[in-house]
Amino acid sequence: MIYNPEFECLPRSAMKALQGERLGKMLSHVYENVPFYRKKFENLALKPADIESVDDLSSLFFTTKDDLRENYPFNLFAVPLQQVVRVHSSSGTTGKPTVVGYTRHDIELWAEVAARTLAGAGCTDSDIVQVAYGYGLFTGGLGMHYGAEKMGAMTIPVSGGNTKRQLMLLQDFKSTILACTPSYALLLGEIGEEMGVDFSTLPFRAGVFGAEPSTEKMRREVENRLHIKGYDIYGLSEVIGPGVSFECDEQDGLHINEDHFYPEIINPQTGEVLPEGEQGELVFTCLTKEALPLIRYRTKDITALHYGKCACGRTTVRMEKVTGRTDDMLIIRGVNVFPSQIETVLLSIEETEPHYQIIVQKRGPIDELEIQFEVNEDIFSDEVKKLLAIEQKVAREIESVLGLRAKVKLVEPKTIHRSEGKAKRVIDLRKEQ
Repeated sequence: MIYNPEFECLPRSAMKALQGERLGKMLSHVYENVPFYRKKFENLALKPADIESVDDLSSLFFTTKDDLRENYPFNLFAVPLQQVVRVHSSSGTTGKPTVVGYTRHDIELWAEVAARTLAGAGCTDSDIVQVAYGYGLFTGGLGMHYGAEKMGAMTIPVSGGNTKRQLMLLQDFKSTILACTPSYALLLGEIGEEMGVDFSTLPFRAGVFGAEPSTEKMRREVENRLHIKGYDIYGLSEVIGPGVSFECDEQDGLHINEDHFYPEIINPQTGEVLPEGEQGELVFTCLTKEALPLIRYRTKDITALHYGKCACGRTTVRMEKVTGRTDDMLIIRGVNVFPSQIETVLLSIEETEPHYQIIVQKRGPIDELEIQFEVNEDIFSDEVKKLLAIEQKVAREIESVLGLRAKVKLVEPKTIHRSEGKAKRVIDLRKEQ
């Protein structure tokens, strides 16, 4: 299902013209109303009129999360506070939180792109959508909630956590679509199995999973446990929240709602714009937001863009599944390591469970990488020799993929912390040592 064919199926030339028109209005809006951006323009001796199309964006500056923190809480807002009807923010675990604001227009825009996201997973007004993303300052819950209501679907605002209650409602309300993080979907499957829930008998058929990176192996694990089809979605609070991009039934990349969010891929070291198909850091410019329109916002997410028409009929540009982040990359003894690489290895080994922890610490002057992972209960109760063989197998595969040795530790089933929101996979102790 295509929610808004008028914009999702625009020819490339028409999309580019629309983006240029919207970009011009947005740049004038921020130049006139945000001192931070006006100064940025002046430092380059430019004015908004000098940017004639999206092709000229590369001559402008970037915006970063640090810019949002330094202008905390409202100094990047482009409208008076009287026009802001809602704010959300990040957790602020590494300093000041980032605060984002929405006008009524922005809330309507958000509902529109979230509805497109759900439509990509086949959602219609006949569906029952169980929203198990967290509500509150986190954008996930309310973002998908408004999208489901815009779609006309019955919406269950259950939020995250209270897993046994989630499962009860899933069965009693006959939910057809689940919206949550992939790690929480795994937890639902695990607890459901313990409770004797037979997911294959439920009308439950699709899950829209985002808010944290996950691998294709993780998706298959969720699908097998819950007997549903899983769809990746992508969003970030600074740009709008969930609804920036989404998979369709073809699952050949995530369609970006580029009539509202213009994407670029840059070399994260040099800032140079990269051509179609090359991997780099994803950058977004907001074209239609009123309260917090960001110019060339660096997401730190690593992906690539593809502009060919999708078999689903949409013409919007597609981004590849995010493979990692420039800021979650670990440098271990000079080697660049992404947690997603480790997850892919673990999930490729039949005996392991999709629950793991990565611990980095120093042993003297040397960085040590430790990977703790679970195996299924039947294997864990087996002979010690077999468990050691699994550890050695994982260690060999990790070394083959990463090019360095890691300490591999098999732990008892269900001992690694389960998350009801975003999973915390990495514990880096080096800063504390």
